[in-house]
Amino acid sequence: MARNVLRNLRKSVAMLSAVGLLGLTAACSGPSNQAQDGPVEIRFSWWGNEGRAQLTNKAIAEFEAANPDIKVKPEYGDISGYFDKLATQVAANDAPDVITMGGAYPAEYANRGALLDLSKVSGSLDLSKMDQGALGNGQVQGTQYGVSTGANALAIVVNPAVFKAAGVELPDDSTWSWDDFARTAADVTAKSPKGTYGTATVLTHDSLDAFARQQGESLYTEDGQLGLGKETVQDYFEYSLKLSESGAAPNASETVEKLNVSTEQTLMGMGQAGMMLTWSNSLSALSKASGADLKLLKLPGETPTPGIWLQSSQFYTISARSQHTEAAAKLVDFLVNNESAAKIIQSDRGVPSNSEMRTAIQDLLTPQGKVEAEYIDQIGKMDFAPTYIGPTGSTAVSEITARINTDVLFKRLSPEKAAEQWNSESKAAIGK
Repeated sequence: MARNVLRNLRKSVAMLSAVGLLGLTAACSGPSNQAQDGPVEIRFSWWGNEGRAQLTNKAIAEFEAANPDIKVKPEYGDISGYFDKLATQVAANDAPDVITMGGAYPAEYANRGALLDLSKVSGSLDLSKMDQGALGNGQVQGTQYGVSTGANALAIVVNPAVFKAAGVELPDDSTWSWDDFARTAADVTAKSPKGTYGTATVLTHDSLDAFARQQGESLYTEDGQLGLGKETVQDYFEYSLKLSESGAAPNASETVEKLNVSTEQTLMGMGQAGMMLTWSNSLSALSKASGADLKLLKLPGETPTPGIWLQSSQFYTISARSQHTEAAAKLVDFLVNNESAAKIIQSDRGVPSNSEMRTAIQDLLTPQGKVEAEYIDQIGKMDFAPTYIGPTGSTAVSEITARINTDVLFKRLSPEKAAEQWNSESKAAIGK
């Protein structure tokens, strides 16, 4: 789920170095779109749970009915192995035609020549109705490589039933601090049955960015440098350790067990957590898994300086080596501009970045989907600092953050030493 879970990406980043060779080949030869007899087949990859697969396959069926000469072969799996597999495929010149990406991955692959400049398929892919901010999110140095699937934002997912059972009041998200979050979570844990925690939060690369932004810093600067100081990183690891030691969150062993699990296997998905820091478009899937009426709250510590930002949930990209780029572009166009697709997918990949599609699905959204849309609308009205796509190598920082945070939780590193190591490894990863 995102969708921005802790991932083991060391293999993925190493494999990407081989992709650098592809840029030379692609620049010389370019993709082929020669006419062929009969239908063409394109491959479409994404990650997610079975619910997403069902929705996507239904949208694919609609696309194939409208485009009988194009057959779409779906390729999907859990987030845990998705990018490792993709790196292997790209290095072997066997990438899917349409590739779903997230975070800094479009920049990572585009800078290595693995993605198609979408202006080359503008006749089949209309981006004129996309929000300007969403378009910018998919650009690398001014070139459009990705198409936003929809808007997303970090949030605290809350299970009111867990709070009620514990006799703890829901926090006021207009004023609460990170200290308030920790106290509330510890209170819920103390008053709940064994195995239920105040927060299932595993602090991540993304929440570190929000934490830094609240201090007037940022994970990355406009020119691709690290934009946060050692003290901020140390505070972040100290806070992570505090949540674990206080019982507000699971201990180190339980936390590691819950890395890279499916939505249904998270503590929130199993109804065993009062709160969880994750992405807003996780609400529907978590609500379905838990069977509970979950809510969204704004992040703690958002006053006086907001750390939140609107981010594209995911991106559709096209392989630079695809032999069927026009067919691939038609699929992407259908997914972001066609009402049939919008009504099927709704907010599963974020609130649509095409305003006409937002209008088309408004009355169809589930109660949770409407909550997601309202939250995005609320965040969109806030005055927050600009965001910058991570530089080449920044995808490794996600793994670095997760690994070092684990060492802190197991007390193999002090927060101070962890901050030093994080700074050193992250600078090396981005070559700065």
